[in-house]
Amino acid sequence: MQVLNIFHVLIAIAMVAFILVQRGPGATAGAAFGSGASGTVFGSRGAGSFLSRTTWILTHGGKAYIPSGYMTTWWGKIWKQWPHELAKDDRAILRIGDDLYERRLVRERDEAIVAPLLVQLSEKYAGGAEIPLDAEKSGYLWIFELAPRN
Repeated sequence: MQVLNIFHVLIAIAMVAFILVQRGPGATAGAAFGSGASGTVFGSRGAGSFLSRTTWILTHGGKAYIPSGYMTTWWGKIWKQWPHELAKDDRAILRIGDDLYERRLVRERDEAIVAPLLVQLSEKYAGGAEIPLDAEKSGYLWIFELAPRN
């Protein structure tokens, strides 16, 4: 039975990897978010280092924000380590095309800023269904501003 479970996990991992590197009809959509014109999930430069991340960026009031969900779930506690590491080092480098921008990731908790960002998240991930402010207040969702370094 354990061998069968291991086999299923390996097949699932292989399928995910195969799906992520396929070129699809919306492959160039990633170019709008800094991944270049490549048709793969890793962008035109390949996977990069193990410290790099590709993420969706929210904008509001001329500022950029990065959401991090599932923070209170067992999955989030295992998978989402980078938000916790920000307490030690909040530096980040934002790459848009070939341009690099040094930034700091600062957790945003102001309701006046978080509320419109939740609307954007709901359109992207929840089919327009409302994401309540409690998602951020409870710690389930963390939102970080990409603030300039001083």
